[in-house]
Amino acid sequence: MSNVSRGIAGVVPDSLQTHTNLNVILQVADEIQAEDPNVARILCEQAYYMAQRLDPNSDGRGVLQFKVGLVSLIKKQLAKKDGARFDRNHDAERLWDFYQKYKRRHRLDDIQREEQRYRESGTFGANLGNLGLRSNDSKKALSTLLALVEVMKSLSNDARPDGVGRLITEELRRLKKMDATLSEELTRYNIVPLEASSITNAIGVFPEVKGTISAIRYTNQFPRLPNDLEISGRQELDMFDLLEYVFGFQKDNIKNQRENVILIIANAQSRVGIPAESDPIIDEKAVTKVFLKVLDNYINWCKYLRIRLVWNSLEATNRDRKLFLVSLYFLIWGEAANVRFLPECICYIFHHMARELDAILDHGEASPAASCIGEDNSVSYLQQVISPIYKVISKEAERNNNGKTAQSEWRNYDDFNENFWSSDCFKLNWPMKKGSTFLLEPKKRKMTWTSTFVEHRTFLQLYCSFHRLWIFLAVMFQALTIVAFKKGTVNRDTFITLLSVGPTFSIMNFAESCLDVILMYGAHSTAGALAISRLLVRFFWGALGSLFVTCIYVKVLDERRDSDSYYFRIYILVLGVYAGGRVVFAMLLKLPASHSLSEMSDQSFFQFFKWIYQERYFIGRVLYEGTSDYLRYVIFWLVIFACQFTFAYFLQIRPLVTPTNIIVELPSLEYSWHDLISKNDNNVLTIVCLWAPVVAIYLLDIYIWYTLLSAIVGGVIGARARLGEVDIIVVCDY
Repeated sequence: MSNVSRGIAGVVPDSLQTHTNLNVILQVADEIQAEDPNVARILCEQAYYMAQRLDPNSDGRGVLQFKVGLVSLIKKQLAKKDGARFDRNHDAERLWDFYQKYKRRHRLDDIQREEQRYRESGTFGANLGNLGLRSNDSKKALSTLLALVEVMKSLSNDARPDGVGRLITEELRRLKKMDATLSEELTRYNIVPLEASSITNAIGVFPEVKGTISAIRYTNQFPRLPNDLEISGRQELDMFDLLEYVFGFQKDNIKNQRENVILIIANAQSRVGIPAESDPIIDEKAVTKVFLKVLDNYINWCKYLRIRLVWNSLEATNRDRKLFLVSLYFLIWGEAANVRFLPECICYIFHHMARELDAILDHGEASPAASCIGEDNSVSYLQQVISPIYKVISKEAERNNNGKTAQSEWRNYDDFNENFWSSDCFKLNWPMKKGSTFLLEPKKRKMTWTSTFVEHRTFLQLYCSFHRLWIFLAVMFQALTIVAFKKGTVNRDTFITLLSVGPTFSIMNFAESCLDVILMYGAHSTAGALAISRLLVRFFWGALGSLFVTCIYVKVLDERRDSDSYYFRIYILVLGVYAGGRVVFAMLLKLPASHSLSEMSDQSFFQFFKWIYQERYFIGRVLYEGTSDYLRYVIFWLVIFACQFTFAYFLQIRPLVTPTNIIVELPSLEYSWHDLISKNDNNVLTIVCLWAPVVAIYLLDIYIWYTLLSAIVGGVIGARARLGEVDIIVVCDY
């Protein structure tokens, strides 16, 4: 019998187990079978009646098999034993008697009173461990009583009202009124049972936890809540009850974040110091530390957009207001579903809901927030704030078609989140307008949303992604070639010729701007106004700059014999100003030591030029390596470039100077193969064929030198690590 009941308890269908405690009831029946078979039979029969009420037609998966097995078990229990059958007319009385005997035998009332006394005293001692062990032993008995109470509740309707039925009803009323052990100890919880009345979990005895619970408790200074407001369990009113009433957060979310906030504040308090156990009070420093850490992204977001925080100053914000804001932020995040992957969207929501909370806290009576009130006057943060955003995200995910749709034709999480990197996000208003472009679902190929970045997969990205490297290599090759043809002679003529790198640099920069415009084509309708403006500004700036520099340099070449050339001075001034500006902005944006100065200079005038030089993003703006690491990185690449340019100059470029001059001085020749570049006196095609392999090898050399130097540096660091000189191996990557 025991093995059979244990097997039945293990195969309770999910459709029945979700709404009842059938599994627990059958396990209790198995445990008390040897002690009282009659009570075990009562529990099994009640389990069958519960299953029959939930699924009378046995439509659920596995329900029919479960009922058949349970009926077979009940028939065995109803069979004769010691010459008599079980009498089913007095099941309620038998179950009540067994309940009383079981409760007295395990002394549960005495154990709970003793535990409650120690818990309220807040003292620690040798008895705490003994009580904990005793409570652990009593948990099994409490589970049994819980199953008995549930069955008695069902049987009380059929019992005599003037007899045991009245006793059962009074017992149930007493348990509900006093919130006794059964309803407290076995309540499901997430982390710790903060509301448990016994010492089975001693977390509530710690002074930090008691102080935090006291800190979030509702006071007369807070707005009045309705008298008919229902709260769960034996919990007293606290800040979370106000937030639940005002914004309509879900009860499970309230329960989760209440535990979360209490544990976080208690941990912070334990690092500051243990408060007095007689009357524990949370230190202001602990609350402020948690406040700044939790709301760090929101504070940075407000600074980035240059908007005011919801609080005037940290010093003027009291402890209660900080706890309210921390709790509100966690509740917003906890019920945000996939919107939690949009951190700046969460900041936007928190910004407005915190303002609503401030207005409510300043009034004498609490009222639901306007942003969370639906058309049917129900209050729900999930339905009114999160659901509209979630639905649009879901629709866009469907448009992705498992990654087969081009990135320019649908929005991902980053595209949604980047809408909140600009002050334009406040055009959504609050409550958010249902017809705003951000919440508008796209129809067919018509787009109404904006995006900061759109990727086009094309080979032209090879130049755009590494345009600085290509420009640098081209300019250096041109300079080394000029020096080689001038035979290393440094004079005015050589210097003027070297200045030809100016037009090369400006034209290649303009080419990169043209490619940016080309690659944005097809996505311009979805790009933001700032992104389009930056592309156009860079395009026209590059076009005018390259045209101006090229024209001035042509004038310089015309007057290169004039030692006092007017255009030469203008050209030097233009190059000096441009190079100086590039160096200044490079230092502000690249050198780690200059980042603080760059943030200080982030005003309207400087911000415009920094925006032209490097696009402004919220994410990653403060991520940079340390000064020493950056210097090692720079030295590493300087050595690579020094090796490459030295090798290229002495072994690739200079050896070709003489053959090139000889070919140029040759008279016009008749070639036996077709001349693609019409015949001329300079033999251009021959020279191109001579230099093409050198240029190709020159472009590949940087990878070869990088590989060699990485191997050398890695070997040195590894050898030092084996010798114990260094503890950490740093891998350099580009």
